[in-house]
Amino acid sequence: MISNQEILNANILIVDDQPTNVILLEELLQDAGYTSIASTTDPYAVSELHRNNRYDLILLDLQMPGMDGFQVMKALKEIEPDSYLPLLVITAQPSHKLQALACGARDFVAKPFDLVEVQTRIHNMLEVRLLHSKLQEHNKLLEQKVLERTKELSASEARFRRLTELSSDWYWEQDETGNFTKIFGPVLKMLGIRIDDTLGNIRDDQGAGWIDAEREMLAEKLASRQPFLDFVYSRINPDGTRHYLMVSGEPMFDASGRYTGYRGIGKDVTDTLPPVLASAQKDG
Repeated sequence: MISNQEILNANILIVDDQPTNVILLEELLQDAGYTSIASTTDPYAVSELHRNNRYDLILLDLQMPGMDGFQVMKALKEIEPDSYLPLLVITAQPSHKLQALACGARDFVAKPFDLVEVQTRIHNMLEVRLLHSKLQEHNKLLEQKVLERTKELSASEARFRRLTELSSDWYWEQDETGNFTKIFGPVLKMLGIRIDDTLGNIRDDQGAGWIDAEREMLAEKLASRQPFLDFVYSRINPDGTRHYLMVSGEPMFDASGRYTGYRGIGKDVTDTLPPVLASAQKDG
């Protein structure tokens, strides 16, 4: 909301080639309590004045020698092509009203002045202008917050990936159908995973020497859609050696709660697995 004091403190410019009209409008505004009033009888000075002061309201006479109000409006629109141009035009010609509105004026007052009407239109225009300015400021602040939050999320993701790289051999993600969608690290070679050349999907190669019982246990964990930690399973390499792998994972859900897949980390623990556990895994 805009307070009455904010309206009275608004920055106003009066443009009229007749000094008597300028004095009349200045007195009218001062009597109403407005505190920031500027004026000029030179239409050529308006653009530079507005560029330097960004007025909340410009009271603009249309009938001026040398450069009329329509030309002034055209010059002002070049300064603020996409903004709310705060123009209240003054005219004694009823035929000029529609043309003025088409050229960018927001409202108009007729000569001779009806003081109550002038005060009402000025107050209403200033309220709209100040609301528009506040909305612009709010949008800029919101945009800045979004940019800052995006940077924070990017930095957080970078830290997460770095920690993942330090604490594991690979990071993986699967969609709700079980297809791998993201992998980081030497998982392709280690797990015998191939890329479908036709669709570009990352797929699990069923002929990579996996132990069926262990694979079934892992499949059950994934099907439960529950987090799991440090599950160890193995595969037989073509040369007969056996690799032990440890994976941890958690399910992913979208904002509506729909299951979208799994993500997790994995390590090759062949050289670090305790002999007793390795023997038990092999015997199982």
